Amino acid sequence: MDRTLRIAGEMQRAISEIIRQDMKDPRLPVVTSVTKVKLTKDLQFAKIYISMFGSPEEKKTGIDCLRSSAGYIRTMLGKRMIIRQLPQLNFVIDNSVEEGAAMSKIIDDVIASEKRNAAAAESTGNPENVENS
Repeated sequence: MDRTLRIAGEMQRAISEIIRQDMKDPRLPVVTSVTKVKLTKDLQFAKIYISMFGSPEEKKTGIDCLRSSAGYIRTMLGKRMIIRQLPQLNFVIDNSVEEGAAMSKIIDDVIASEKRNAAAAESTGNPENVENS
């Protein structure tokens, strides 16, 4: 496994703990998780993807809170990880969980619609509209 991937995984776990256990800022939504950490090869910069549950305003406030607390999080990260140089932290909102849920809902709606259409075609006795299984 690549060294940067190992460090990124450890950093993801540590930042999740810091947010969950050490940060007491009321602006931070209760359901906040670190979904991914991307590190540059030279370990100078880290992009931390954050998933939050809440309204768009709460998410913006939450990500602003994390960005303003980046120094504190970096300090706490230095206490938890043994690494020569800690990267600069850049927090970004990750909407992939919500996008995945929306896509799943669309797929479920299409399947339900196809089932209704098939049932309606069978009840009217019109086999032309029913696909052969």
